[in-house]
Amino acid sequence: MGNSALIVIDMINTYDHPDADLLIPSVRAALPHVTRLIAQARSEGVTVIYANDNFGEWRSHHGEIIDKTLAGVNAELVEPILPDGASLFVVKARHSIFYETPLTYLLSQLGVEHVVLCGQVAEQCVLYSALDAHIRHLRVTVPRDAVAHIHEDLANAALRMMERNMGARITTSEEVVF
Repeated sequence: MGNSALIVIDMINTYDHPDADLLIPSVRAALPHVTRLIAQARSEGVTVIYANDNFGEWRSHHGEIIDKTLAGVNAELVEPILPDGASLFVVKARHSIFYETPLTYLLSQLGVEHVVLCGQVAEQCVLYSALDAHIRHLRVTVPRDAVAHIHEDLANAALRMMERNMGARITTSEEVVF
């Protein structure tokens, strides 16, 4: 059985976008579970990869993205889950963590066959990333309490789709096995 990786999707965020008011309450609810998963992965020696939008800042690198979010009004949503020195960071431009990123190559180099996806947004980036992981023959786990949503009904439908159509294991963060 291959290695696992925890992938933290779009949690380094300024929350300066039209859906932020709908998203932030769900992020606050998911944040303790994401934080716990990151700590668990680190303590078990599991690779933690941050896959994050660049907010259209094509000259930025991950340090600048982090600095921008920490300077914003919602820094308290970012501080608990900051990457450490061992974390990897992939900048993405669109919804899927795989689209036009080096993630497929990185995971193959690490021998990763199982990804645990957490972060935001369940009905968008997490859903599309789970599909792309599935078509790459990766095993996928999504802890429902560690993914934030904009629209709860769409998030619930997305989680059902991931489970039924993609064979993803939908669980709680406490039940995650790397």
